[in-house]
Amino acid sequence: MQFLKSAFAVLLAAPIFGSGGNPDLGVTVHEWGTFTTIADGAGGSEPWSPLGGASDLPCFVMHLNGLQYKTMPAVANTPTTRTATVRMETPVLYFYSPRKATVSVGVDFPRGLITEWYPHASKVSPGPQLNLPPVRSGHIEWDALEIAPGAKPSLPQGAGGSHYYAARNTDSDPVRIGQDQEKLLFYRGIANFSVPLSARFTGGSSLQLRNTGVDPLALAVLFENRGGRIGYRMIHGLSGAADIETPALTGNLDSLRKDLADGLVSQGLYRKEADAMIETWRDSWFEEGMRVFYLVPRNLVDRELPLSIQPAPSKIARVFVGREEILSPYMRDRLQTALSTGNTQTLDQFGRFLAPFMQQAKVAAAPSVAGYLAAKSEQATQEFYSPSCVR
Repeated sequence: MQFLKSAFAVLLAAPIFGSGGNPDLGVTVHEWGTFTTIADGAGGSEPWSPLGGASDLPCFVMHLNGLQYKTMPAVANTPTTRTATVRMETPVLYFYSPRKATVSVGVDFPRGLITEWYPHASKVSPGPQLNLPPVRSGHIEWDALEIAPGAKPSLPQGAGGSHYYAARNTDSDPVRIGQDQEKLLFYRGIANFSVPLSARFTGGSSLQLRNTGVDPLALAVLFENRGGRIGYRMIHGLSGAADIETPALTGNLDSLRKDLADGLVSQGLYRKEADAMIETWRDSWFEEGMRVFYLVPRNLVDRELPLSIQPAPSKIARVFVGREEILSPYMRDRLQTALSTGNTQTLDQFGRFLAPFMQQAKVAAAPSVAGYLAAKSEQATQEFYSPSCVR
């Protein structure tokens, strides 16, 4: 009789234990995102204010008010002021399921903070309150996220344009949490951690790219836009250091977009996802200036941005692009000339990179731009503490 009772208890418990394990729901999750840094000219990353400047996010996106950073206690390697070295831009998570499913999603950011997100999150740490407890890392989670294949959701839409909407142009299944509906999970953040690429000029037109990490970089692309003329060089399997000549400005943007999309697909994204990522950043990635794009090794992504999904999906792909902004000799000359002559129209073209590039250029500004620079600094401060949005 005792044996029968035990066997009956096991049978009753089996579904309970099974639901907490790893059932094959057939769910596939794909993620893409960007880590943006600025080369400091000596092989490191320049501290900057990545939340300064006007935001292009729609107003339904939620923000961690910038005031929080002022009140946080100092913690090693965690951004507590207006400066950081890494801007984590627009990671999005896509879900694909053969049937309706409910999952819980959590993202840790051990050396960073989550600053924007949508849909409404179940928990964000640190939260929007001002009396923050000691915080050692950022965290966000979405509980009871419903995946609804075949649903026709009513997606939020603002009147103004935004990079945000291009990410929806995929075959991913709609998701819902509470009243919020979307085609993806979206979040952004800032951090201080070492990226696996160092870029610096070694003289003339030669640029040294060094892989400072353990894993090879499957693809790195040195890109330059000078007055609308572009050029790029592709480096495959970068390990150690490589001296690269700056590219001739005879490139084709359509060809570059295809090459980048091919690289993203090779790492596990679907073609529509890769195209959506490139379309999201087409204005920013290919604007005037010089930068290196590279595929961030998956091991680094998992270490710096641990992802937890329960029940566990059948497949997960995480494809992040590193973007290292570089002050080229050409752009340095433009900046120095604009500062010395008071050409604010040219200074505007440097956008959010103006302040860190001025630190590198080390040139005195003409008195006529003093008011302009003060206004820009005030604008960056205001946007940090009270983020703007596109209605």
